[in-house]
Amino acid sequence: MEYSHEIIMPNDDIPFKMFVFEGRNGNYMREKHWHRSIEIFALFEGELEFYVNELRYSLKPGEFMLVNSNEIHSIHSPKKNMTIVLQIPLATFEKYYTEERFIYFSHSSRLQDEEVMKLIGDMYETYAKKKCGYELKVQSQFYMLIYLMVTKYRETDVDGEMVKHNRKLNKLSTITAYMKDNYARDLSLDSLSQTFGYSPTYLSRMFQKYARMNYKTYLDNLRLEHAYKDLVNTEQAIGEIAIQNGFPNSKSFSKVFQKKYGMLPSEFRKEHNT
Repeated sequence: MEYSHEIIMPNDDIPFKMFVFEGRNGNYMREKHWHRSIEIFALFEGELEFYVNELRYSLKPGEFMLVNSNEIHSIHSPKKNMTIVLQIPLATFEKYYTEERFIYFSHSSRLQDEEVMKLIGDMYETYAKKKCGYELKVQSQFYMLIYLMVTKYRETDVDGEMVKHNRKLNKLSTITAYMKDNYARDLSLDSLSQTFGYSPTYLSRMFQKYARMNYKTYLDNLRLEHAYKDLVNTEQAIGEIAIQNGFPNSKSFSKVFQKKYGMLPSEFRKEHNT
């Protein structure tokens, strides 16, 4: 199969998003995050490393990772890869919720995995070519994929703690969405608590218990993601990158960067450019 190098982000023509993973060129890290949609990463070439709820998974070609709604995950892409990502709105599965708008999919080695990979590859190829009637064909393949998910991968016996965790992350998602839009501004725990009507102590505990990291770490990682891209893709001064991404100065940026990557931003940039 031949793949386009263009990232595809469909809007109105199909009821989900399908695109080539942005970390396809390697040397890429997506920090811990979560979202409402169901996400599938189908790896066709190269390798990917996932952390889902603190567990590590290494993907090889022909394998996919299924990430549930509000499942905390991070992705490491050290080398070039060809990965197709599907983001499926949670409402797609509305008829199959267990309780409190909750649905959970397991993913272990199954006979259907090969069929899922073929479906995703065919969907992408059909969509990329955009021949007459492509939307109909892609949607028919998509609903076959949904059928496999709800009949072969869905777990109907879920415990109450998992449902509670999902509910709390829904509330936390409103806060983190605000943080993502305002990461470059002053976002102290006190100011954020006032914005959303929580006490700083309660908000801090929410992050620690349900996001499994403290508030400061989440904010630093969010800023670091943007700063990392600027460091790799621009020739801006390190101090300028620090300030425009919410760090108070280059020293604080360097401290966070070194803790995460084991070297200073200047050392990383020099190594990356050689």
